[in-house]
Amino acid sequence: MALTRAFKNSIKYEQRAVPLVVNGDMAVAQRSDSVTGLGDGDEGYVTVDRMRHTITAGAGRFTSKQTAITDLPGFSEALELDCTTADTSIAATEVMHIDYRIEGQDAQHFKKGHSDADYITVGFYAKADAAITYTAGFIDTDNSRHIRQQFTTATSFTHHVLAFPGDTTGKLTDDNAESLRFRITLHGGSNFTSGTLATAWESTTDANTHVGGGSFFASTDRSLFITGLQIEKGQYTSETMPPFQYESYDSNLKRCKRYFEECAGTGTGALIGQGFLSDGSSRAASMISFNEKRATPTVTSSAVGTFTASQGVQAGGAATGFIVKAWSGSSGANSGGEAGLCHVHLDTSGHSSMTDGQMCRIAQTDSTTASITCESEL
Repeated sequence: MALTRAFKNSIKYEQRAVPLVVNGDMAVAQRSDSVTGLGDGDEGYVTVDRMRHTITAGAGRFTSKQTAITDLPGFSEALELDCTTADTSIAATEVMHIDYRIEGQDAQHFKKGHSDADYITVGFYAKADAAITYTAGFIDTDNSRHIRQQFTTATSFTHHVLAFPGDTTGKLTDDNAESLRFRITLHGGSNFTSGTLATAWESTTDANTHVGGGSFFASTDRSLFITGLQIEKGQYTSETMPPFQYESYDSNLKRCKRYFEECAGTGTGALIGQGFLSDGSSRAASMISFNEKRATPTVTSSAVGTFTASQGVQAGGAATGFIVKAWSGSSGANSGGEAGLCHVHLDTSGHSSMTDGQMCRIAQTDSTTASITCESEL
């Protein structure tokens, strides 16, 4: 029987000041809004920020998208997965997951490993092409433990609420590394289906991961939409689950940039940074500001020829060498990296009318996008 509004209003929620899940409404997709041809070995963050693909899946191929939706009040975007190549001959080692990974310092309130460990409840909206049973659950990556449940999709958005009892074994490390992982499994070979589904916390056992679960690669008709992901402390049902905590797009984007951020030009001559020409060898140096990252990031860039340096109204030409030094305590000509700053050096030797010791601008050379990315994902 449905709960009365008065009873619902009397429920005490234990929500955090900000939601634990970053980008739970799937509104941010910094890398791309659509990637096709994904399959075996294409692991990582692909489209929607903070939603990680983990896959070893034989011949199966799929497309990942950030998709606009109009049939779920309160939500405008979803992560959409579409099977483009079926795989009905499933090898034992095949598997496909969608992960949301959590830092240990953000999961201490669950009191995992203590005698009074709390329930963890996850909620999300999902829609699929048919009623398909998939599995979902948590992995304690610090102590190699897991717990699982089944859920069944529908052809319209359904609110799935899965409550998992607290685990009194294995404390989570209080740091910025991954400790807890929410995982949805969409496909699995016998290595992941031949045991007994881990409906209670146990040592992580692959065979107990996707027992009774269907396959996303059973047909090219397969599709799955997910949005509204939230993870809460406490035991809840679909009737009592705390409301989804919305954030402004700006706040959501800034939290995503703790893990990944790109500085990219927006057209020919677009400004990337400002600095000076130094070292007596025509090197343009600039400190480009980024949001502080979870940990020392991996810094990558587009091809050297996509960058240029110039002074005043004089063009400099394409750079011939490119060095990025970021988040480093090293000394010497390339020192100066601090949390939140990327120290960029461009070799501009051969440029005309460039004078050492004077200010310069670093910009995109042409219509080929110049970019610097900083990644510190879990």
